[in-house]
Amino acid sequence: MLSRTMLVSATALMLTMGIARAEDKTLTISVYAFAQDEFKEIVYKPFEAKCGCKLVVETGNSVERLAKMEANKANPVIDMAVMSMADALAAARGGLIDKIDTARLSNHGKLYDIAKDPNGDGMSVGYTFYATSIIYRTDKMKITSWGDLLKDDIVSHIAFPNVTTNQGPPALYMLGKALGSDTPDLKAPIQAVGKKADKIVTFYVKSSQLVQLMQQEEIWATPIGRFSWAPFTKLGLPLAWATPKEGQTGGLNVMVLAKGSKKQDLALLLMDFWLSTEIQTKLAEKLVDSPVNAEVKVSDEVANNITYGEETAKSLKLIPSAVALDYRESWLSEWNAKVAQ
Repeated sequence: MLSRTMLVSATALMLTMGIARAEDKTLTISVYAFAQDEFKEIVYKPFEAKCGCKLVVETGNSVERLAKMEANKANPVIDMAVMSMADALAAARGGLIDKIDTARLSNHGKLYDIAKDPNGDGMSVGYTFYATSIIYRTDKMKITSWGDLLKDDIVSHIAFPNVTTNQGPPALYMLGKALGSDTPDLKAPIQAVGKKADKIVTFYVKSSQLVQLMQQEEIWATPIGRFSWAPFTKLGLPLAWATPKEGQTGGLNVMVLAKGSKKQDLALLLMDFWLSTEIQTKLAEKLVDSPVNAEVKVSDEVANNITYGEETAKSLKLIPSAVALDYRESWLSEWNAKVAQ
């Protein structure tokens, strides 16, 4: 009886150890929902094969991601996440993420400067970025400044991003520069848009609706992120990507480590793999993400459909994350008073 009990106990112990080892090689990540088939092919499966581990991939938006990290702060259920610069700062302020030991990322030195430490706190590393500018019908108008959007002969043919979207504040920020205002409250550009609000075709919430509006010639110009450009090139219309004299704005998405995760070694391996020249090149060629790895080389055709190159990376005028967080509510309040009334 004793020997049988010992045998059962030993078997149970071995099973427990096996489960523990399997769990040790499981990494849970939280990412955006788009292009998951491509990410599975280019990033997830090759990484699993390389590390001999299993990736559990959760998808959703940044709000859901941050809420889940906050709810499980004492016992993290996510090991690594991707999010915007501003959300990474919010996570850092909330004590939800840990510093990243970039010395353990062999590809960190290959990144454009804007991606190496986006918020200046050591808590995130950029993995993709995008430019935001204005696309326009070259047979209908000429755009050389962000201020052109509000000209009387142009404003009635544009869609402008709502302030609640990712493109809203950056577009307003650059419009403010054109108006000679560089204050973070964005009051001047919001007021200027408000004065022309009844002439603007629509204040869009989803960029997907813009292709149809352009195709139907309901709009001739709109500010968009470069990641939305490719569908417009298939419309057969004379469209151009503007290079306004004030410059282009944009955004940067980053990777973070969940505070208290016991899988940070594995998470760092995934980060480094994701930032490698090979993987960043493949993602760029599939038009999934614009590369932050400076060694990536792509064809002119691919480059025309993504945000690409060191010159572009250096020229982007990004809204500082602290400004985006600290002014978010006042921007919405001002917008509701001057535009959405």
